[in-house]
Amino acid sequence: VQLQASGGGLVQAGGSLRLSCAASGSTFKSYYMGWFRLAPGKEREIVAAISVSGGSSYYADSVKGRFTISRDNAKNTLYLQMNSLEPEDTAVYYCAADRRGQELEYLGRRVSDYTYWGQGTQVTVSS
Repeated sequence: VQLQASGGGLVQAGGSLRLSCAASGSTFKSYYMGWFRLAPGKEREIVAAISVSGGSSYYADSVKGRFTISRDNAKNTLYLQMNSLEPEDTAVYYCAADRRGQELEYLGRRVSDYTYWGQGTQVTVSS
């Protein structure tokens, strides 16, 4: 699968952005997905993850209550709705995908859980 992330930009603190990750191919619905971010001087970290079914999700503590991950299998697209953005959310955001047999509720929380990565989209939050 090939992934193309978009939707990043410059926003003031307290604002919102919605990231999209468009996937190629007809097997998108069989992949568990995640959003990660990489900030200067830090390691890549999980932001949110969603299961194959879409029925299970995971959020990092730092974004819980502010970000929402979702997927539209008909459109082969993963989303990340980001509200109440903070300067600390400034980073390059990456979408990722992988498969794990018939485990429909598996949540990939680690970088090593994923084989396929998008190119990243920059999110900058000004104070």
